[in-house]
Amino acid sequence: MNVKIEESWQKVLQDEFEKPYFKELIQFVKQEYATTQVYPPGKQIFHAFEECPFDKVEVVILGQDPYHGQGQANGLAFSVNHGIRTPPSLRNIFKEIKDDLGKEIPDNGNLERWAEQGVLLLNATLTVRANTAGSHQNKGWETFTDAAIKKVSDLKENVVFMLWGAYAQKKGAIIDATKHLVLKAAHPSPFAADKGFFGTHHFSKANAYLKEHGKKEIDW
Repeated sequence: MNVKIEESWQKVLQDEFEKPYFKELIQFVKQEYATTQVYPPGKQIFHAFEECPFDKVEVVILGQDPYHGQGQANGLAFSVNHGIRTPPSLRNIFKEIKDDLGKEIPDNGNLERWAEQGVLLLNATLTVRANTAGSHQNKGWETFTDAAIKKVSDLKENVVFMLWGAYAQKKGAIIDATKHLVLKAAHPSPFAADKGFFGTHHFSKANAYLKEHGKKEIDW
C-alpha cells in the first residue's frame, strides 16, 4: 500500500503498510472522513512523522488521542494551531518547563518548533471523530504507533522517551530501557498534574542526557 508519509519513516514502517490490520484501518479512516467530521485534517494525519523524520528523532513524547475540538488538532501530540487557546494539559507542560528551566510560557501552543528539533510528538491514535474522545481507538492505530515506537527503540540509541500517565507508561514494555532514557510521570492534565507531573524536571533531565551523549539539547 502506498502511504503518503515522510521518506525515512516510509522505509522503516513499510512492512506495516502491507499488513491486513493497516488496510482495514485505512478503509475505516477513509469512510469516517467521507461521512463525518474528523480531526486532524486529512493531510495532517502523519504530521508528527513529517515534522520529525526517523533519523532526526531524539525525544519521543507520547499522547493518547488528538484533540477533538474544532481547529485544535494539528497532528502533533499536545500541540494546537496558532490562534487556538492553549489546552489545560499543555499549559501545565509549559508551567513545568518554566519551573524546570526558567523559560517563559509561550503565547501559543504550536509545538512544531519542538518537532523540528527532533521531538516526535506521537499520539497512540492518529485520528478522532469531532467532539467524541476515543472514537477511533482500537481500530488499528495503536498497533501502527506501537510499531513506530518499537522501530525507534530497536534501531536507534540514546533516545529520551517521556511517558506521562498510565496509558503512555504501558508503552514502556516495548522500549529498551538499557539503551534509552525512559522518563515516567503522572499525566499533565489538571486531574493528575499535582500527583506527580509537576516537579519531575523531565525537560532538564532530557537535555542533560542528550548532552551527555554528544547530542544537541532541545530548546524547550
